Amino acid sequence: MAENFKSSETLGGLNAAGFHFGVVVSQFNSFITDRLLAGALDGLKRAGAEEKQIEIVRVPGSFEIPLAAKTLAATGRCDSIICIGCILRGETSHYDYVASETARGIQLAQLDTGVPLIFCVLTCDTLEQAIERAGLKSGNKGYDAALGAIEMAHLARKLSGKSAAAPRRSRKR
Repeated sequence: MAENFKSSETLGGLNAAGFHFGVVVSQFNSFITDRLLAGALDGLKRAGAEEKQIEIVRVPGSFEIPLAAKTLAATGRCDSIICIGCILRGETSHYDYVASETARGIQLAQLDTGVPLIFCVLTCDTLEQAIERAGLKSGNKGYDAALGAIEMAHLARKLSGKSAAAPRRSRKR
C-alpha cells in the first residue's frame, strides 16, 4: 500500500537572489570567527547575494549573539541570520555555561521571531579543532552555514505561503 501513497515535499533552494541575510559574529576568538565570516560571505556571494543583501553585526562574544540576532530579526530586514562564534574549552566550567546558553538563546530567538537563525558557533575542545573547522581540513563551517541560511530563507518563505515575488516586509534603514 505504501507505493500508492502520494506525499508532497517542500524543499528550500540555494539561490540567494531576492533575500536579505544578517550575520551576527562574535569578536572573541576573532582569529577563528573572521575565517568563519569569510566562509559565510563566500557562500552567500557564490549563491548570488550582493553586498547590499548582507548586513553584518559584530558582538563582543558568543554569549551576546542571541540578543543581537533576535533584535536584528525583529527589524524585519532579514530573511535568515547566520550566528557565528567560537567557544573553546578551558580549565573551568565557564565553557559549559556559555556554550549551552548561547545555543539555547539562539534557538529561543529563532522560535520567538520566526526568522531562521543558523547556528555556526563552534564549540571545540582545542584551538586546533576550531582551526580545522574554519577552513582547513574539515572545510569552512561558515560556508556551510551560508548554504543553510539560503535554504531556510526559501523554506520559510514557502511555508509562510508567500511567493518568491511577494513584497518583503518593510526595511528600516
